[in-house]
Amino acid sequence: MSDHATLASQSTERVTALVRRWLAESAEHPAEVSAERLAGVLKDPNGLAFTVGFVDGVMRPEDLGVAGRNLAQVAKLTPKFLPWYLRAAIRLGGVFAPVLPWIVVPIARRVLRAMVGHLVLDATPAKLGPAIAHLRESGNRLNLNLLGEAVLGEDEADRRLKGTTEFLARDDVDYVSIKVSSVVSQLSMWSFDEAVAKVVAKLTPLYELAAQNEARGKPKFINLDMEEYRDLDLTIAVFTSLLDQPQLKGLEAGIVLQTYLPDALGAMQQLTEWATRRRADGGAPIKVRVVKGANLAMEHVDAAVHGWPVATYGTKQDSDTNYKRVLRWSMTPERTDAVKLGIAGHNLFDVADAWITAVDRGVTSRVEFEMLLGMATGQAEAVRGDVGNLLLYTPVVNPSEFDVAIAYLVRRLEENASQENFMSAVFDLASNARLFAREESRYLASLAVLEAEPAETAETAGLAPAPNRVQNRRTEWTEESFAAAMAPKDAPAPGAEHEGDESLTSVVLGIRRGSVGDGLDAFAGFDGATALDGAPAPQGSGVTPGFRNEPDTDPALAANRDWGRRILARVPESRLGVDTVAAARIDDAATLDHVVSVAAERGRAWGLLSGDERAAVLHRAGLSLAANRDRLIEVMAAETGKTIAESDPEISEAIDFAHYYAERARELDHVQGAEFVPSKVTVVTPPWNFPVAIPAGGVLAALAAGSAVVIKPAKLAQRSGAVMVEALWEAGIPRDLLVLVDLAQRDLGSRLVSHRSVDRVILTGAYETAKLFRSFRPDLPLLAETSGKNAIIVTPSADLDLAASDVVKSAFGHAGQKCSAASLVILVGSVAKSERFLRQLVDATMSLKVGWPEHATSQMGPLVEPANGKLEHALTQLGIGEEWLVEPKRLDDTGRLWSPGVRTGVAAGSYFHLTEFFGPVLGVMHAKNLDEAIRMQNAVDYGLTAGLHSLDSDEVATWLDRVEAGNLYVNRGITGAIVQRQPFGGWKRSAVGAGSKAGGPNYLFGLGDWVPQHDITSGSLHLRGLEKRVSEIIEASQSSIDFESFEVLRRSALSDQIAWTEEYATVKDVSGVGVERNLFRYRSLPVAIRIGEAATLGEGLRVIAAGVLAKSALRVSTAHDLPKGVSQLLAAKGVDITREGDAAWLARVAKKGVGASRVRLVGGNPVALALALDGTPDVAVWAHRATPSGRVELLPFLHEQAISITNHRFGNPTTITDGVI
Repeated sequence: MSDHATLASQSTERVTALVRRWLAESAEHPAEVSAERLAGVLKDPNGLAFTVGFVDGVMRPEDLGVAGRNLAQVAKLTPKFLPWYLRAAIRLGGVFAPVLPWIVVPIARRVLRAMVGHLVLDATPAKLGPAIAHLRESGNRLNLNLLGEAVLGEDEADRRLKGTTEFLARDDVDYVSIKVSSVVSQLSMWSFDEAVAKVVAKLTPLYELAAQNEARGKPKFINLDMEEYRDLDLTIAVFTSLLDQPQLKGLEAGIVLQTYLPDALGAMQQLTEWATRRRADGGAPIKVRVVKGANLAMEHVDAAVHGWPVATYGTKQDSDTNYKRVLRWSMTPERTDAVKLGIAGHNLFDVADAWITAVDRGVTSRVEFEMLLGMATGQAEAVRGDVGNLLLYTPVVNPSEFDVAIAYLVRRLEENASQENFMSAVFDLASNARLFAREESRYLASLAVLEAEPAETAETAGLAPAPNRVQNRRTEWTEESFAAAMAPKDAPAPGAEHEGDESLTSVVLGIRRGSVGDGLDAFAGFDGATALDGAPAPQGSGVTPGFRNEPDTDPALAANRDWGRRILARVPESRLGVDTVAAARIDDAATLDHVVSVAAERGRAWGLLSGDERAAVLHRAGLSLAANRDRLIEVMAAETGKTIAESDPEISEAIDFAHYYAERARELDHVQGAEFVPSKVTVVTPPWNFPVAIPAGGVLAALAAGSAVVIKPAKLAQRSGAVMVEALWEAGIPRDLLVLVDLAQRDLGSRLVSHRSVDRVILTGAYETAKLFRSFRPDLPLLAETSGKNAIIVTPSADLDLAASDVVKSAFGHAGQKCSAASLVILVGSVAKSERFLRQLVDATMSLKVGWPEHATSQMGPLVEPANGKLEHALTQLGIGEEWLVEPKRLDDTGRLWSPGVRTGVAAGSYFHLTEFFGPVLGVMHAKNLDEAIRMQNAVDYGLTAGLHSLDSDEVATWLDRVEAGNLYVNRGITGAIVQRQPFGGWKRSAVGAGSKAGGPNYLFGLGDWVPQHDITSGSLHLRGLEKRVSEIIEASQSSIDFESFEVLRRSALSDQIAWTEEYATVKDVSGVGVERNLFRYRSLPVAIRIGEAATLGEGLRVIAAGVLAKSALRVSTAHDLPKGVSQLLAAKGVDITREGDAAWLARVAKKGVGASRVRLVGGNPVALALALDGTPDVAVWAHRATPSGRVELLPFLHEQAISITNHRFGNPTTITDGVI
């Protein structure tokens, strides 16, 4: 054995012996009864759920009725460990709490405070002083941390800072902790330098108070705490900037480092280098509190939602190892002269290792051991006997605000319950050899890793583990890497034969037919396999193989912040897109007709390419968009006023559209029973509010579906659209396949939309614009996402701080200029009287920094144009009974900068309730109960997005069943839909046409036509596997149609059944984010079926069978006599059947309408129907021939709905909606 190995072995033996001695001595210091009871409870299988449920469900709600109902549920989980009298009391309380909450709940809360009260101190003056004196009797010092409400605005931040200042001023307090995020609200890492300056300015008086006491010989210590990875650089910068001030040169202060971050050693080295210079310059030393980290669960949430790597180590052992790595690097006499160490933790092996290392290296006077208040007090006393007095981290909370301690308590409870954590065994280590061996082996495993690392030398002194997050927008693209990414893959061989336009398919795009690779072989979801006796395979399961969302830019990283600064510096003088817009100008009808004609020819050739071949081009387009991220952000800021925080995710969405639609394009070639017929020309008319993502989505979808595109960006966002199109041209998409136009005259716009060579129009804009387009051409195939008047309901069971935060973000992001923005918040019951909710709402709203996008500090940018019309009215006028809670103010002479406004007293049915304003003004409504709130939410003409904040499973279930909107959000904001994760599109007047959601599995289906394929035959006649309601229809039809028609009907029904079972009748979460449940489902809706004179009876029956399977409320108009049995079955289901010819039906429709929002037209004239309906956008018509494909034929009978539910509390999984959906 080497000398090094011998020394290591001796050291571990000393550590183990010291741990055993401490455990033996701890028996002489009995633990508090409450601590032992809590530990016992957490060992119960239901213990953690019971305790967290009690803390979060009974302690948190303001409404005693809510707390009482939650107590009734929690009581069912009462752990057996509790004494019988406590179990009985809790269960009895659970019975009476719902009916007598004002009596039972306060008692229950006192019981729980007693159980966890040893973990926090009571902040009331009468109790705080005696508690501090009691804890200090043994010689321990206290590090006080004031807990408070979530810091959503500057008022709460000031209140927290004031409270900490008052603590520090007390004679019995000499040590406090405070976080950067608790003294300044709504910090943005994009404005890093300004944030540092602002925090330093706010904290300087606190530090000066400490320095004044230091000078008087009464030293006061301030510890700068941190939780989130994103605050690491910020906290270090604030700390060093504070202490670099001349008046604080002699002040000793501290900072925290979390070693579950690989970045920790590098940060320690940075701080040590700075502190050494400060010390050499005559300054005081600093202290670094070394902890393992307490925000692990929320770091996982942050990473999962954004698609970033988790910032922390992946295993507990790696974190433990890094803890020792950081301490061992730091514990030298030279380094500890400038940097004193706070060694924080309860793992006795780590504490013993650190103490022995400190003794061996002669630095015991430069280390201080720290533990948490109330945790393993017996062991703490044993440790104190060797290391000297401890520093106890001591949270302080006012009993009237005890719920603000929930996040802290949940972390402590998780630590005590987790088998990975030392604390789970804290009361059993001395008596349980197995648990002791478990913890010893974990300690030895981390030591083995360290011992395998090379000893520190001059060459390795500065080396530290690499961070997990290394995204660098400055270097991810170079001219060389971009050229390589854009180069055609597998270029065609000379002289190869090509179908269609050879120039387009081979020369320009560089694609040889069949050259894309393995094609569909890699895509099991679309492999054409058969099921149910050879019936067509299920298609479009919602899963998109090969697709993953593009991560947003991570502003926690310095390189990215610098990249962002450079972009913003270019904004004032930016001219991106100007020349391209000028070149796209069209002044006359002849030029426009020529452009459309050429596009039609190109589109015909493009549509002949396979989905695989189109996918290859779209993937290149996605790479080009990614490479142009900086230019796109610049032009959006310059032209439309978007802040970088708003525009960066928009670029990610555009990139997602490219890759997602590329993969969905493959499915179009492999739909069993139907053939997709691409449109030749699709016109895309996007809005100005999402000037890159929405136009990119429309263009890329149309290209994926095999169509040429003519795009006319909104006048207020032409340059942004132009730069986006430039990126797609750079990817190899020909300019005459993707045509950018700027139309000089309004009549040219109507000519383009109504042009007979234009097969489809994709519109995103106002409902009124959709009506206008249909007035140009009543039969226009229009796929439109239109207006929204969106509300968030907040019930008394909600987390009110979280609700207020999400309401403000949803209402005022991009100055409220989102069709998905929250225009209303509906407060249910007691929430309307909640001072806390309204205070937080006002504070968060008034703290928003409004400014121009080139200023990194701007959190809310300008309006795209001066407020006028409806918006100006909303910003300046109140309705009857309304009052300003926060009055909006015009901030400059441009008319574009407005502070956000909040009005209360908005009445049901009022102008503000029902009107979309598209700006930074929020209305507050009151509802007696959830039923009334849902009626208010549904009362508007639109159904785009809707939100609910509630932690009550029954409330969530009721809301999900009854709310009328396409995108639903539970316990989160209602904006920021993400491709595939939350496909976007509304109900009612928020959608025109097929209603397929952008970024969803069916969007491409509505961008072309479908014709039947009858290429599957079978010798059997069975109806096995069909639902009874369908098999009855088919059996009743058999005698009325010929065998061939019956066979088509039967096999169509089998295809329907597969599609229904695999796709339409299931609720899916294909993204699997975990911390969110992102669900996609289909809901039946009323449909009018018209079986025209040109249809066969078999075709009509086929469509009826699909509607019956989809459980749609049907109205049937038919030119053919239905089989008697079929008519009887339909009548029994309440289906209205009318026998009439085409002319009579059209006349009736012209007079009375169709009685439904959708029509499935078979064998009729869609142009004649459009004229009869006067082109109304309120009715969507499916007029393709009936096909045997269930994947295609069920869609007209179903609404799509996306649901996004926050699936965690403080980062820990929740079961609130597990039984709901």
